[in-house]
Amino acid sequence: MRFSTIEHAGRQTIAIVRGNDLIDLGVAAPHLPSDPAILVSNLRELTPEIERAVATAPVAALIDPSAVEYLPLLPRPGKIICVGLNYRDHSAESGFKQPDYPTLFARFASSLVGHLAPLVRPLASEQFDYEGEVAAIIGRGGRHISRDEALDHVAGYTVFNEASVRDYQTKSPQWTVGKNFDGTGAFGPHFVSRDEIPAGLKGLRIETRLNGNTVQSATPDDMVFDVASLISIISEAITLEPGDVIVTGTPAGVGMARKPQLFMKAGDVCEVEVEGLGLLRNPVIDETSTAERKRAA
Repeated sequence: MRFSTIEHAGRQTIAIVRGNDLIDLGVAAPHLPSDPAILVSNLRELTPEIERAVATAPVAALIDPSAVEYLPLLPRPGKIICVGLNYRDHSAESGFKQPDYPTLFARFASSLVGHLAPLVRPLASEQFDYEGEVAAIIGRGGRHISRDEALDHVAGYTVFNEASVRDYQTKSPQWTVGKNFDGTGAFGPHFVSRDEIPAGLKGLRIETRLNGNTVQSATPDDMVFDVASLISIISEAITLEPGDVIVTGTPAGVGMARKPQLFMKAGDVCEVEVEGLGLLRNPVIDETSTAERKRAA
């Protein structure tokens, strides 16, 4: 199953992907959950009913893709746990020794944007970097989850651009601020259930393009800690809950490590494409100052 979270006709709804069509689940099956987190939490039980509703959807449930605003796939996840330095080549280019335990940090929902929404370069910095990644979405929670059972706790996957404000990321040993400026975490466009994807993302190609030029290319096979290991390790300490998001790390090629450095600026377009999961596309704009907002008003 594939779905997006969108705003259409003045309301938030779940759009089920059927071939080239989008089906408004709120019209096709108004009794089903409209909250994507609830849908993910009950995906196994609800899938047969959703499939029936989509197969018999009335014409009124068809959505024109050009008339929608894509929202972050899960607008307010309970937890967004990101993994740094999870590709050896990225650790090397960043000047870090490869850690023997995952480098974990949090992102907050206030940083999220959807597909086609602008990534916002903050007023405070010109070091606005791209990071193409895969995100795993938890469907079944738990604590002390074994590695052998970990993938059974994944509902599905999506694409993430974990855009980073590098000079703020390095202001202290903790990366929180540089990873949480408003409008810097692109998330979507589609949730893809794990039954449609090779186990543990095996063999899929991740590619990031800036203005059409490929700047990152790798597969999750290159990760130091694979998805199952991440779930098992994280759950040693933290209870994972349905709807939590694990952003699994970025490969080499980030702008900070290039010579000369390559940072995103207003007018750029950044795309992250993951084989089997889809294409996440975002233009880049500059943050508007208070004075500029007052003049515009």
